[in-house]
Amino acid sequence: MAEVEVNGVRLFYETGGDGDPLVLVHGSWGDHHDWDAVVHAFALRHRVLVYDRRGHSASERPAGPGSRFEDEEDLAALLETLGFAPAFVVGNSFGASLSLGLAARRPELFRALAVHEPPLLDVVADLPEWREEVAATRERIDGVSALLREGDALAAARAFVDTVAFGPGAWERFPQALKDTFVVNAPTFLDEQGDPEWAALDLEGLRRCTAPALLTRGSLSPRWFGGIFERVAGALPGARAHVFEGAGHVPHVTHPQRYVEELTAFFARAE
Repeated sequence: MAEVEVNGVRLFYETGGDGDPLVLVHGSWGDHHDWDAVVHAFALRHRVLVYDRRGHSASERPAGPGSRFEDEEDLAALLETLGFAPAFVVGNSFGASLSLGLAARRPELFRALAVHEPPLLDVVADLPEWREEVAATRERIDGVSALLREGDALAAARAFVDTVAFGPGAWERFPQALKDTFVVNAPTFLDEQGDPEWAALDLEGLRRCTAPALLTRGSLSPRWFGGIFERVAGALPGARAHVFEGAGHVPHVTHPQRYVEELTAFFARAE
């Protein structure tokens, strides 16, 4: 177990393997264990860094409201402090959002970028074809936040899994350890939702990122991820796109072999 202090907060991290640097950035509710099914395979070819984002599991939980910008700055500081920059950066869900946000401001930190389903609702909120689905999704997220404000972390975690990200019945299929992690990290999701910029992205700034980029989504995920997928792809010069057939929001968990093969091939081309 290792810790490093960046931006006034202690972050837990682990490294392993040897080769070109690769950083894995987890989404909301989870922690570095989200990558357990793929981290060892990546470490056969890369020096891999996984960490718990601020407010998650073993990392420090600062008091007061936070922002996605702080998460982005934490990632930048980790890359520079631990000697990983420029790195291959892989982000899932909210981890994909903050990876893209940092790439729009600090493209020199990225050797290549691979992101899966960033929930950047503001990116498609102005498009008529997605307006209804975005509004319905925001309503469901607001319901999760309301449960968290009432102090019912378990009900909030279940509602997020079943109604927002994974689909009906998914919570019951989760292993107990993952359910426990979601409940422990639930307060940080409410903190994230308090940031008015949590779902936004500087698309014009992102155009300045010339690092190779891979955008992925799951064929079973909510449809609105497809709209975000297309809008972000249009802002990244030369971005590659891939759909994981039969997968959803966490292909690195449900289809680890296919996930590693796709990203490893992409990294090899980027090199």
